[in-house]
Order: sequence, then structure tokens, then C-alpha cells
Amino acid sequence: MVLADLGRKITNALHSLSKATIINEEVLDSMLKEICTALLEADVNIRLVKKLRENVRSVIDFDEMAGGLNKRRMIQSAVFKELVKLVDPGVKPYQPIKGRPNVIMFVGLQGSGKTTTCTKLAYHYQKKNWKSCLVCADTFRAGAYDQIKQNATKARIPFYGSYTEVDPVTIAQDGVEMFKKEGFEFIIVDTSGRHKQEESLFEEMLAVANAVNPDNIIFVMDATIGQACEAQAKAFKEKVDIGSVIITKLDGHAKGGGALSAVAATNSPIIFIGTGEHIDDLEPFKTKPFISKLLGMGDIEGLIDKVNELKLDDNEELIDKIKHGQFTIRDMYEQFQNIMKMGPFSQIMGMIPGFSQDFMTKGGEQESMARIKRLMTMMDSMSDGELDNKDGAKLFSKQPTRVTRVAQGSGVMEREVRDLISQYTKFAAVIKKMGGIKGLFKSGDMTKNVNPTQMAKLNQQMAKMIDPRMFQQMGGMNGLQNMMRQLQQGAGGLGNLMSGFGGK
Repeated sequence: MVLADLGRKITNALHSLSKATIINEEVLDSMLKEICTALLEADVNIRLVKKLRENVRSVIDFDEMAGGLNKRRMIQSAVFKELVKLVDPGVKPYQPIKGRPNVIMFVGLQGSGKTTTCTKLAYHYQKKNWKSCLVCADTFRAGAYDQIKQNATKARIPFYGSYTEVDPVTIAQDGVEMFKKEGFEFIIVDTSGRHKQEESLFEEMLAVANAVNPDNIIFVMDATIGQACEAQAKAFKEKVDIGSVIITKLDGHAKGGGALSAVAATNSPIIFIGTGEHIDDLEPFKTKPFISKLLGMGDIEGLIDKVNELKLDDNEELIDKIKHGQFTIRDMYEQFQNIMKMGPFSQIMGMIPGFSQDFMTKGGEQESMARIKRLMTMMDSMSDGELDNKDGAKLFSKQPTRVTRVAQGSGVMEREVRDLISQYTKFAAVIKKMGGIKGLFKSGDMTKNVNPTQMAKLNQQMAKMIDPRMFQQMGGMNGLQNMMRQLQQGAGGLGNLMSGFGGK
């Protein structure tokens, strides 16, 4: 069972409470049985599942409950808290300190995606302006150094390794010392993949740890091996002091429950999860938002983090344009650029309440990204005058030769350029409508600030722009209104949100 299926089954079990006319012991036991079955099918350890069931039962006492209490809400809240406990050992992860060397050592099974994850983590910190680098101390696997060299070169991350030195301890020591002297802040040491039965490799791992004295040892856990994760996690924890866990291959093909619940064996927090093959397919792990996403409740905090990462809060020029109902083709181009920067569509959609991470199939996602790139290629063939014109659509309709020139310059059909202009016209119309709504850019509750009739008209116009499949999945007009309200409240104003999606 993939994690999305697990989330769906637990959500359905929780929804069964809403359908029940009377909430009693029988209803509670039936719901808990469904949830426990789903967790076991997802490879969550039977001992932990049993504990979850007992803990929920101990919180809910129908005899002592006051009549006015919302029993449904209490049960749902208790289940949510127990699911959080499954993957949260209650230990704070190591926080790297800027301006000084932080030595991070990676350990894990061979084939767990450890070496790829090293590059992903180095890239993650590099994007946040840390001086990050890689040391390849894996001399056991043929091609390990070549892999790091290739990955690091592509991501423009400095690296150290050797084709001739066979002692991983020497390589690790030399690499760490070199990067410390050069003022690097985030030094990642990759070690040989090993198995709990391979005692010699475990001794080697301990020797490397003693030599480089890492600030944090990260255990990379492969989500696809299910319940075997726990025995492996224990074996590593007994040998070295694991400080954090990264779970890989959690991109929909794995059961994942075994890996998520195996963190209890390491008593170490999950800090990131790998969600795909690309270098930026690494998500910071936060327990409550993760469980919320799993149950289709969204992750507003994560979405706002994504927007804030683009550093667009100070984009007063765009906010001013929107307030005055102005939106050029260049503004649309920059909006597309920011969507591309925010990451895979399915990841973003999974952060919006009411959507699941698997809302968009990989094929659909790739098609959508390819479509955006194609639109941007057409805009690359436009002149500054066309991009910055306050009414670009009128310019192209009055002078059709412009359409021909853009089509030839970007290698597309003229019909596609006309479709682009049509799409821009719809975007600009919504911005114009937004500019005329008083109170839309005030912080606080949108429903109190904004005229309901005007807001309804704006929602209807937005609904026409959204793909019908997506609109239906959002829960129709009510879903769209709720989503906008939640985003506005979470981001501290719709103005900031819009700057995230359409800023410079």
C-alpha cells in the first residue's frame, strides 16, 4: 500500500464518525479496527499499532464524557495526536550554525540512495547561501566517487575524494581538514553503504566517525524495505550516535509505514524526506504538517515557506500593480518562473487543503511543466514593448504580424501564440477585478473586509480559469472559497500570497 492509500483509508475511517448517528464504543472500535488494519498493511510495526489503539481508547471514556462534548472531534483529535507520536520521537534535531564548519556524516544501507541524498542536502543548504561541500569516503562501492563527482559538478558543489587512496578514514580526515581551512560551513561526509551483518564495515564506519568527529550523523533509511527498517536502524544506532534520519524513496511507490515508524528505534528525528530523483526532490520534514498532508488536510505552513523562499515579500511594485488592476505579459512570465521555482505541481497541490499528494499523476505533472516551459519560450520571443504593454492582448490583435513573428521565433504554430494571448487576457481580467475590490489587501479575515457580492464574482471568474478536474477535486466553489480564505489567513494577507505567485 502506498502512503497516499494509507492516508485515504485513515481519512475514510475518521469520516465514518461523521456518518454515525450515535457515537458509542461500537463505532469507536470499528473505526480503530479500520485504522489499525490500514497501518499494518502499510508495514507499521505491530507493537506501535497496538500502542496507538490502546492510547486512543484510554483517552476516550464515554461514561465520563459530558453530554455537550463534541465526541467526534475528541476522537479525531486523539487519533491525529497518536499518528504524530508514531513518527515523532520528541527529540530536537541538530541545528547547523552559520559561519562555522558543521561536519555532517552520512550512514546507511547500500542502495538506500545515500550518495544521491548527500548531494541533495548540500544543494539544499547551498540554495540558502551556505558554503556547502562533499567528501566521498566510500571506497567500498565501485563508482561511488564518480557518482559524487558527477552529481556535485552538475550542482556546482565543491567535492573531495581519491581514486588512489583506499583508506576511507584518511580520505574523510583530509577532506574535512581541507574544507575547514577553506571556510566551508556545511561539510558532508559520505561513507560506504553497509549491512548490519557486515561487522568490518561497521567498524570502518565507527573509525570514520572518530576521525572526523561529526556534529551530526544522519541515517539514510530506504522506505521500500518496510519492516526490515527497524532491525537495521537499531544496528546502526548501537554502533554510532545517530542524530537525524532522512527517509528516501518516499515518492508514492513505497509502503513507507515501516520506515516512518522505525524512527522510534533510533530515537532520532526525521529531518528530510526524499520524494523523487531530481536534486530538489528533498522536503524538510515537519511531523504535524506531514500527517495533515497524509490525511488530505493540506500543509499551509509548507506552502507559505515555499512562497517565502522566493523572497518576494518586499515586492511592492507588483502589489501596487495588482491594487490598480494592472498585469502585463511580463508579469505573467515572471509568475510562471516562480511556479517553476516552487517545485513539482503534485508537491504544491498536496500542500493545499482538500488535495492529496497524488492529485496529479507524474504524466500530468510533466505535461503541465512542459506546457509552462512552452509558453515561456513563446514569451522569450517577444519584444520588451510587447511584454511591458499595459494591454498586450490589444497590441497583438491589432497587429497580427506580431503573432507570426513570435510563432516563427519560438518554433510553434500561430494558433499556440493566440492561445497564450487568450490565457493572458483571462489572467489580466482577474487582476483587474481584484484591483477594484476594496479590503482585499488588508490583513485579517477576508470575509469581513471584502464585499461578498464582489468576492463571489471574483471566485466565479477564477473558477472559469481552473481546469475542471482540479476545480471538482477542490470541492467546487465552496472549496475554492475555503482555500483562498485559508491561504489569505496563513500568509498574512492575499497581497503577499499574490506576490509569491506572480512576483519578480
